[in-house]
Amino acid sequence: MALNIIVGTQWGDEGKGRVVDLLAAEADYVARYNGGDNAGHTVTVGDQTFKLHLIPSGVIHPHTIGIIGNGLVVNPKVLLEEIEITRASGVEITPERLRISHAAHVITPAYLALDKAREQSRGDEKIGTTLRGIGPAYNHKAARSGLRMETMLSLEDFAEAVAAQIEGVNEVLINLYETEPLDTLEIAKEYVGYAQELAPYIENVSSLLTEALRSGENVLAEGAQGTLLDIDHGTYPYVTSSNPTAAGALVGLGLGVGHVGRVIGVTKAFQTRVGEGPFPTEVFGETAQQLRGTGDKPWDEFGTTTGRPRRVGWLDAVLLRYAVQINGITELTITKLDVLSGLDTLYICTGYQADGETHHDLPLGPTDLDYEPEYEELPGWEADEADIMGTRKWGGLPQAAQAYIQRIEELAGTPIRLISVGPEREQVIEIE
Repeated sequence: MALNIIVGTQWGDEGKGRVVDLLAAEADYVARYNGGDNAGHTVTVGDQTFKLHLIPSGVIHPHTIGIIGNGLVVNPKVLLEEIEITRASGVEITPERLRISHAAHVITPAYLALDKAREQSRGDEKIGTTLRGIGPAYNHKAARSGLRMETMLSLEDFAEAVAAQIEGVNEVLINLYETEPLDTLEIAKEYVGYAQELAPYIENVSSLLTEALRSGENVLAEGAQGTLLDIDHGTYPYVTSSNPTAAGALVGLGLGVGHVGRVIGVTKAFQTRVGEGPFPTEVFGETAQQLRGTGDKPWDEFGTTTGRPRRVGWLDAVLLRYAVQINGITELTITKLDVLSGLDTLYICTGYQADGETHHDLPLGPTDLDYEPEYEELPGWEADEADIMGTRKWGGLPQAAQAYIQRIEELAGTPIRLISVGPEREQVIEIE
């Protein structure tokens, strides 16, 4: 069988978790391949809502095995807390159902302290990180001075490695940022306890998944964040520290190109982003309020990890085409179409204007977005014109909603196969 990859086409928060949950019904393995607990996926099943940050969201299905790949940076404290919360919700999480790559890197309090100190030192030029230690962990990984999960398999070696890391970072905290040092011995002791609990989960997941694929099993790769936050291909420097794009799945799981089947891009029916950085189609006022929601519902536009209100705006087809190109997307899933119900007019950005010239593609990629968006207007539909959240057939959608979806497909140049019309597992429309 094949490796199918789910990737976000925007700045993350596209609703990938609910798409993974849907497609995991036919998967044997669900595998996270990048990021850390700076990302969150929300899955709603009946009256239960699961908010997952490190555990692959596909494990809500009892037949799947979850994989945390080598492309992740893992805070063991957060992971163990999440395992307990998920178990308490009735989902079985055991070493047989969750495997962690031996090559994934470990986040310690040193990285959280560095993250906070660095962000504070930037002043008005802050990046807008989640302060979860993600950037410093990837920094140390690239500098070949990080801690890998495999070190946990020897408690003595792990304790020494943690202590050495804390002592090294303390020098930076004291001398460069003039902040208080961390307690080396206390942290080393705490992390040895985590190592004892997590050691049974550690495995070479590259070999595990390769053998599974050769045996005809299905692997669903689950990305965090989105294309526009990719460290190489996003709105640099306002990006994450890993590769959420489709190619990142191969590196982040240790798999070869020949295994790839479908590349499924998830696109929100409008656009959102959290934190700093350019956002050409951002809107404010009453329209923004309707798109964002109030925060009363789990699926409103507030960060799963941070709780921060998301910035909102109209769909940007220029950036969507870019995401299709970068990822080699074979099909799209559109989420949150129901949120647009009740808006009189909808807008799609089809080009950028600068110096009297219109650009339909990005001359230098999304790093340079200093443009005025050029919009195409489409009619909206009344909130009560059709019960979109209750619709399960393409023909049941209002004509204006169908026209909106068809226009996105034309502009993206990629077929749309699924449309999400609500947060729950069955609230989708499949297009043949």
